[in-house]
Amino acid sequence: MTKDQFVIGVDYGTDSVRSVIVDTRNGNELASSVFLYPRWQQGLYCNATENQFRQHPLDYIEGLEYTIKDCIKKAGGASVAPAIKAISVDTTGSTPVGVNENGVPLALVPGFENNPNAMFVLWKDHTGTKEATEINQHATKFGINYLQYVGGIYSSEWFWAKLLHVLREDGKVREACYSWVEHCDWVPFLLSGGKHIKEMKRGRCSAGHKALWSAEYGGLPPDEFFSLLDPVLKGFTSRLYKDTYTADEAAGTLSPEWAIRLGLSTDVIIGVGAFDAHMGAVGGQIEPYHLSKVMGTSTCDMLVAPNADLQGKLIKGICGQVDGSVIPGMLGLEAGQSAFGDTYAWFKNLLSWPLNELLGQSSIIDAKTAEALKSEIAGKIIPELSRQAALLPLDENAELSVDWLNGRRTPDANQLLKSAISGLSLGSDAPRVFRALAESTCFGAKSIVDRFNSEGVPVKGLIGIGGVAKKSPYIMQMMADVLQMPIRIHQFEHTCALGAAMFAATAAGIYPNVEEAMAAMGGGFDVEYEPDKQNAGLFSGRFKQYVELGKYIESHIKGE
Repeated sequence: MTKDQFVIGVDYGTDSVRSVIVDTRNGNELASSVFLYPRWQQGLYCNATENQFRQHPLDYIEGLEYTIKDCIKKAGGASVAPAIKAISVDTTGSTPVGVNENGVPLALVPGFENNPNAMFVLWKDHTGTKEATEINQHATKFGINYLQYVGGIYSSEWFWAKLLHVLREDGKVREACYSWVEHCDWVPFLLSGGKHIKEMKRGRCSAGHKALWSAEYGGLPPDEFFSLLDPVLKGFTSRLYKDTYTADEAAGTLSPEWAIRLGLSTDVIIGVGAFDAHMGAVGGQIEPYHLSKVMGTSTCDMLVAPNADLQGKLIKGICGQVDGSVIPGMLGLEAGQSAFGDTYAWFKNLLSWPLNELLGQSSIIDAKTAEALKSEIAGKIIPELSRQAALLPLDENAELSVDWLNGRRTPDANQLLKSAISGLSLGSDAPRVFRALAESTCFGAKSIVDRFNSEGVPVKGLIGIGGVAKKSPYIMQMMADVLQMPIRIHQFEHTCALGAAMFAATAAGIYPNVEEAMAAMGGGFDVEYEPDKQNAGLFSGRFKQYVELGKYIESHIKGE
């Protein structure tokens, strides 16, 4: 490889989209750019008390154009554009949207511009808990277990529960909704200039883990499965798909419109999309039986294994096992926690209430100073809590928390569950409560590892990627201590975007498979946290308390 060949990886996160331009020879980053979703930052179309979290497609489109153009400008402008060979995209998921027959999200159709039900239903939207419960009950009536490849439990975070909820709730959207599309499938369709929904190439990743697709069924479950659940779903499968594509394949080439907008050639390959954690696992150089933990607002835990090793084995209570969802030719298994970084963000917001609500009313300082002070203090809260929590002596009777602030993803999905903190006293200050919250997220991670091990899928190592992994040594060391396993932290800052770039290089034919792209473009690990063996006994005892507290909470939370 002598000529410059660059690719772009685009990573859509919960709060922002980031793009990177990467040199395919060595994985070096030429430029990166991040765009905060403006409507999301204003809290539009969301209602946290009702677990409603929606995102407008304009946030996605504006961020896509801005970050790619900004990257090109930073990397050298017009001189670098001819060397860009491919673009691949990852997104959060399941984050679907209703579209018309042309594949246009309904929020971009006149009359639906400000309708939350016409927007993308973000992964952490749990308005479909009732529908998920119905799907789980309904599935027991069939001879084929259509939930067998998603751990046996369907979640409100996923494709069908969200579709059913939106169709039931909004008659206008129900009439206009021709099909239902994942974010990771829509962006490649957009970039490649798709004009009809039948042209959209649906990714194996999203279809298998969230939409009940399986080669064994010849695609999705039959129409009867859905129409008997609710007549509003009748005929929907005919407007969806039978075939799926792995992320090393091309979805098309850059459309003339987007080529002009971005200053690129129409020869640029657009790869099939996938979820952030799946591409992030590749960016983080995942190995068989090593759990890749993408630690951000939530966690997505990915594990790959040779198909032959797990033939006939069904793993209970995880988020799916799908051939080719992470690395084509291998079985991809997914688990995760519904709130990880969100747990710390919640506590930070709780502590920041006086800053946000009262500082602006001060008669001592002016408004500009108040805003600057609020920003400065808010930025220091988590680092200082981590520093002080690390100084606290370990205590088996310390405050104890359960990490279900946004329900439980795995093991055994139940988004109706709530969090709790026990052992509070008048001596429970902010660092002690923060320690309990951090510990609970580590215990949640241990529950996932224990489930894999108990189901006969050995976890041989841990790989940490994402914002929390890079920024919080305190939590990473606690994670190593709780799990009694070393954790390697990948050196690349935007690991999911790097994974997307690796898939782009494969889709463009620069590498014959994603394993070779990963070997050439992966930069390795820069930190490893070793477990402190002296803490093993204490954390083992604390974990048993965590399990018992969780059982108590679960027994007192009634499903709706």
